[in-house]
Amino acid sequence: MTHDNTTHRNLLEVCAGDIESVYAASRGEAQRVELCSALADGGITPSTGFIRQAVRVPGMKVHVLIRPRGGDFLYTPEEVASMTDDIVAAREAGAHGVVIGALTPDGDIDMDACRQMMEAASGMNVTFHRAFDLCRDPFEALDHIIALGCNRLLTSGQAASALDGAPMLRQLVDRAAGRLVVLAGGGVCPQNAAEIIRLSGTCEIHASARHTIASHMIYRKPGVSMGAPGTDEYSRKTTSAEIVAEIIKAINP
Repeated sequence: MTHDNTTHRNLLEVCAGDIESVYAASRGEAQRVELCSALADGGITPSTGFIRQAVRVPGMKVHVLIRPRGGDFLYTPEEVASMTDDIVAAREAGAHGVVIGALTPDGDIDMDACRQMMEAASGMNVTFHRAFDLCRDPFEALDHIIALGCNRLLTSGQAASALDGAPMLRQLVDRAAGRLVVLAGGGVCPQNAAEIIRLSGTCEIHASARHTIASHMIYRKPGVSMGAPGTDEYSRKTTSAEIVAEIIKAINP
């Protein structure tokens, strides 16, 4: 098993929901992106076209979220088959890694489903995502994720934010003992990133680093929403290169 982090610098992974965010991550000097769509629902698998565009950004490692829908992480056999197909598609589109996860009804790692995804991802870098934060027993779950051969675990330490979960993150880092990287995510921003790293002992953090931008549409149709009633169709959230750079500076002073 190999890890991406080959230097002593702390690493920022940016959660990117559009191609503009990937370019912003690059301008801010982030080293890796996790591609996903529907961030308001916790993220789902992005389009193949998005992946193909992202891997063209020079010097950027591209990992792809494999999640067929919002909601829980309890998947049917058909959904698992869909996820393995998505892993194959991500590989063919040029992705460097994938981000996976599945749970049993009792809140444990679904080893059968995850083994199928690991087999499909053979040779790729694999992160187990924040389904971990909904597990019944974090230490047993960590051992299972390591046994699967995952390179990385994205987690808030089973707390509302990575800062709140820093004591648990520290325990996970200690228990992992270098067998995988604990990637701290959840509410990471320039003001707390360095503290999260200091308290947790990890060397990698995950943030969306987003801000709200206004639409460039001139004509605006009133009274029609594409999403929930009252949704503002003329603004959206995307990654800010400036926020990315601030986090990088905070964690690598």
